[in-house]
Amino acid sequence: MAGRIPQDFIDDLIDRADIVEVIGSRVQLKKAGREYKSPCPFHNEKTPSFTVSPQKGFYHCFGCGAHGTALGFLIEFDRLEFPEAVEELAQLVGMTVPREEADTGQRAPTAPVYDALAEAARCYQQALKSEPSAIEYLKERGLSGEVVRDFGIGYAPGGWDFLLRQFPDSENARQHLLAAGLIAKRDSGGYYDRFRERIVFPIRDGRGRVVAFGGRVLGAGEPKYLNSPETALFHKGRELYGLYEARQADRQIDSIIVVEGYMDVVSLAGRGVRNAVGTLGTATTPDHLKRLFRATREVTFCFDGDRAGRDAAWRALQTSLSEMRDGRQINFLFLPDGEDPDSLVSRDGAEGFAAAMRGRLTMSDYLFRELEGQVDTGTMDGRAALAALARPLIERVPEGFFKALLTERLAERVGLERDRLAQLVGELPSNRRRPEYRGRRSGRISGRPTLVRLAIEIILNHPSTMADTELPERLATIEQKGIPLLIELADIARRKPDITPAGLLERFRGRPECPHLEALLAADSTINEVSEVGTQLSDCLQRIIQSDTERRLAELVAKADDSSLTPDEREELRRLTGG
Repeated sequence: MAGRIPQDFIDDLIDRADIVEVIGSRVQLKKAGREYKSPCPFHNEKTPSFTVSPQKGFYHCFGCGAHGTALGFLIEFDRLEFPEAVEELAQLVGMTVPREEADTGQRAPTAPVYDALAEAARCYQQALKSEPSAIEYLKERGLSGEVVRDFGIGYAPGGWDFLLRQFPDSENARQHLLAAGLIAKRDSGGYYDRFRERIVFPIRDGRGRVVAFGGRVLGAGEPKYLNSPETALFHKGRELYGLYEARQADRQIDSIIVVEGYMDVVSLAGRGVRNAVGTLGTATTPDHLKRLFRATREVTFCFDGDRAGRDAAWRALQTSLSEMRDGRQINFLFLPDGEDPDSLVSRDGAEGFAAAMRGRLTMSDYLFRELEGQVDTGTMDGRAALAALARPLIERVPEGFFKALLTERLAERVGLERDRLAQLVGELPSNRRRPEYRGRRSGRISGRPTLVRLAIEIILNHPSTMADTELPERLATIEQKGIPLLIELADIARRKPDITPAGLLERFRGRPECPHLEALLAADSTINEVSEVGTQLSDCLQRIIQSDTERRLAELVAKADDSSLTPDEREELRRLTGG
């Protein structure tokens, strides 16, 4: 379903949703005073540190720092994209998600491009039905009609204008096709189809919309594979071929296998392995990993056994290190030289591929195998070299159990005391107090709170306070960090007097301010009594203004001593001093 979800609907959805009911349907919660507690579902622990506050509509784990709203929980726990989480939460509370194209009522600028891509996919699928050679090729590759249908596989006929002829003969239509990467300009003028005489694989985004295509030539032509160019809708470094189809086959994916080509993905799917995705011929990126770990907790990279495959695996490992939060697992599967997933599963079936999967390496095993292969660990110099090679890689890993275990394993390999080695890779020695484990963003707020932060905290925790609080106009003239955010929060809370803390937080999803607001909401409130909130906020706002006035007065007095005041500044100084 296309269109933007109205913000007012999201506000209402968060207000109606019972976060205890949402989380309690997935995690066993126990009442603990005004809150609910349980062991954290995002990391292993024995003592419950996961709390849910129905008053705030917010959950927080004091162990790993995970926190968020009911929507955020669905995104993390059910591994959903934001629109899917909204749909899921709306279904739970009996609401229907409305859509709007834009504030102006006009269609979004990209809508015609999506339409062109969807129509092109339909045209290619129709063309496949009347091309015996393409159908025979797919059958020979072991693809059933079901897999061809599920993946929307089609065929681009020969000639230079098959697709062009399927669309209106207008410059407007050609511009949409050009923006979609489906046609290209001729040097001599005019346009031609990008895909010709190829099996065509639609590439879908998380919402199932076609954003690009990949094409495999029939026969021995070059290039063997051809991708759509980068467009406003398609970025190779973000999309994963087959991820949408994998999630359609199983909403709760236990693990995902990352392969390199379209045929690898669909050949595996044809033999019942429906959890494979492809990286579209590009190296694994942090964006790829973020999308993968939104869908699952375990990822296995499957590479060819040749030199290119080994190089690609090492690059994937280096990219993955910074994403290795606790609870995540990455493995590496190396196929025999000359084999790829397509050839292996075509010959040995799903059972043969499953047997190969049993030989996969964990990230730590692969890391140390590669590093130890470069040195002689039988010598002191070799062990020192191993430590030097491993150190910059381990330093990339976020703080947590995985980093600690990697450090311990390296200590065993090089014969150093763990505490001494920990210092070298950026950890504190074990006989000193370690930082709180932060597998995710921590809710800890450090330092003495500023007046601005205190005001933001009050509004965030108690939005209804703004119904009886006037925001001084003078506040908008103060140039101080956090003031624009304070004003925006106050304005939202004043316009939406019934908004909850969670609803207020959701207004900032995806914005740079969101992690800071989450941390403030997760932290223990500095407000002890709700009855004090309005008084504290008004007092805080007045103190912000007074502090800025004193700062400005000191600035003007210093300038007056240097006789460098402008006429306007002299008038301002007179006004501030009451002269």
